[in-house]
Amino acid sequence: MTGNVLVVHGGGPTPVMNASLYGVIMESRKHPEIGCVYGALGGMEGIFKERFVNLSQVDDAVLQKLLETPGTAIGSSRYPVTEEDYEKTPEIMKKYNIRYILPNGGNGTMDTCGRIYQACVKEGYRDLRVVGIPKTIDNDLAVTDHTPGYGSAARYMAASVQEVGADVRSLPIHVCVMEALGRNAGWITAASALYADLMPCEHLVYLPEVAFDKEKFLAAVKEKWAKGRGLLVTISEGIHYADGSPVADSGVVDGFGHKVPGGAAQALSDMIMQETGLKSRSEKPGLLGRVSVALMSEIDQKEAEEAGACAVRSAVEGKTGFMVGFETTRNPYSSKTILIPLEKVANAEKKFPLEWIGEDGASIKPAFKAYCEPLLGAYDSRFISLR
Repeated sequence: MTGNVLVVHGGGPTPVMNASLYGVIMESRKHPEIGCVYGALGGMEGIFKERFVNLSQVDDAVLQKLLETPGTAIGSSRYPVTEEDYEKTPEIMKKYNIRYILPNGGNGTMDTCGRIYQACVKEGYRDLRVVGIPKTIDNDLAVTDHTPGYGSAARYMAASVQEVGADVRSLPIHVCVMEALGRNAGWITAASALYADLMPCEHLVYLPEVAFDKEKFLAAVKEKWAKGRGLLVTISEGIHYADGSPVADSGVVDGFGHKVPGGAAQALSDMIMQETGLKSRSEKPGLLGRVSVALMSEIDQKEAEEAGACAVRSAVEGKTGFMVGFETTRNPYSSKTILIPLEKVANAEKKFPLEWIGEDGASIKPAFKAYCEPLLGAYDSRFISLR
């Protein structure tokens, strides 16, 4: 029985999200069971508004560019799906003869697509197959060893702090506080400490997994500053106090009830100036780390492509209710795809391991480097972190 594939992107983009899309399109050509590949334009909302594009009709020369283009070619969203939306789904799937839904996203996207599948089964449309493709620079999806998108974001962070550190060391007149993406999990921020032995200046690291202690922080700043090498502080946007209150609260709540981070780097920079008298400035690369093609990890790109291809193969084989994940060995590094039940990843967060955080709460232990460094791929020798 021939059916069509529907790919939908959810949540924040990554440098390699389009590589997964490329993997889906290329693998689908190998299976006579698949008619065409549709892309839902604009994320989940695109499904319910029937904004579909036939990706099987796109020229190969254009498709090839997906491998080197960050973001998402079909668009994404953080659309809050309603019960009415779920009820519409079975008829939409039948209308477009969609037999395979491949959601590319994080834990929220996996939860949504699991519910889409349940809604279709409830209405008697049992031929649907749902296989998730993992995606998030935050690396916080449960069970899988790591997530496509993270290797490139970690590489960006590792290289960027070396360059900022060189600036801080060159003109050590202020403390620099650099904020990384990561609301609840500190995986990206931790990557700032990957090459601690090469840091040109003093360095402190603060993750949301450990409650922020203002007095300990200020004491650490004074101690590091006194060494005269300059000081860089890297933090996650979601750092918070022991009572759970954020270091910086924007007062804004998004459509899913999550507090929107409110500028933690600036808050700490102000704190340093007010409490210690030292000069300080804040830096926030923000979205730059998830759109950097120059620092894209080739391993990340290849694994993202394979995740898309694996989702197609698994769906054609009749698998449903799973997300593609990765199982790895290191030294030397190798990875293979596995299938993880959606219920194990839906709305579940994988935090940065506490045992990899230094006893001072402001450093990262070497065990993390052994885990993360292989995901970055080979560095170009021009980057300061390799000199």
